[in-house]
Amino acid sequence: MKQNLSLLGVPMDLGQNRRGVDMGPSAMRYAGAVERLEAIGYNVEDLGELRVEKDRIKTESTSNLKHLPEVAAISQSLAEYVKDILSRSHFPLILGGDHSISIGTLAGASSQFKNMGVIWYDAHGDLNTAETSPSGNIHGMPLAVGLGHGHPKLTSIGGDEPKINPEHVVIIGARALDEGEKEYIEKTGMKVLTMHEVDRRGMASVMQEAIDTLSTTCDGVHLSLDLDGLDPIDAPGVGTPVVGGLSYRESHLAMEMLAEADILTSAEFVEVNPILDEKNKTAEAAVALIGSLFGEKLK
Repeated sequence: MKQNLSLLGVPMDLGQNRRGVDMGPSAMRYAGAVERLEAIGYNVEDLGELRVEKDRIKTESTSNLKHLPEVAAISQSLAEYVKDILSRSHFPLILGGDHSISIGTLAGASSQFKNMGVIWYDAHGDLNTAETSPSGNIHGMPLAVGLGHGHPKLTSIGGDEPKINPEHVVIIGARALDEGEKEYIEKTGMKVLTMHEVDRRGMASVMQEAIDTLSTTCDGVHLSLDLDGLDPIDAPGVGTPVVGGLSYRESHLAMEMLAEADILTSAEFVEVNPILDEKNKTAEAAVALIGSLFGEKLK
């Protein structure tokens, strides 16, 4: 990983219904994200927080996508930030905010690579579209958008072509997939390493498969880590908790293996909601995982 790192918070809460996730970047900063990275030896360029308009735009909607104009506008701005960070040979680390911010990060990061891979560390697939989504919440759609499926206002950000290909995506820790998502996964053959795989084989084997899959075919790899990928015991402060998730220690091992593999070119940590948290426990877990991802060691 590059020693020059640019940190950007995106206080987005428009991709879902539960308020408070817009305070996620601040919670992770309070938990010492910048100080931890500097202690490891990174030169941290703190870009502050992306401006997110709190007033909803009053428009007639032709779909069930909630807050579509606002999410599209913020995603476009974020894509430009990420593209600029990479063009300066810095590593983009984005703090969310709900998972809809990945629409922007994927668009910006993929612009710098021919075949960008994605590790989607999440309880959910986030492969819904307006047609398959039970809720209309865009935070359940960003991976689909990156793959070129969804509303044109979202898929056109950063260019009309798909930002990533299904064979360059590995989902880790999935345990709550909607029917439309299951159909897409089966149709494309996308690699999904569910909690069943983690339980049966162990995290080391699962993570090594993800690393081997992407390192041989991709010229860049983005990590999108949703804190609801962890079990609610370890990360209670998330909007859509799903029991039976990845443990704190398994997640550290995954991050440590990614640090050793040195394949990542960008990363984001999302869905920390301080209102739902217990004494900032989830933000502190996120910052600890950031430490492991960027090479923090016990000795």
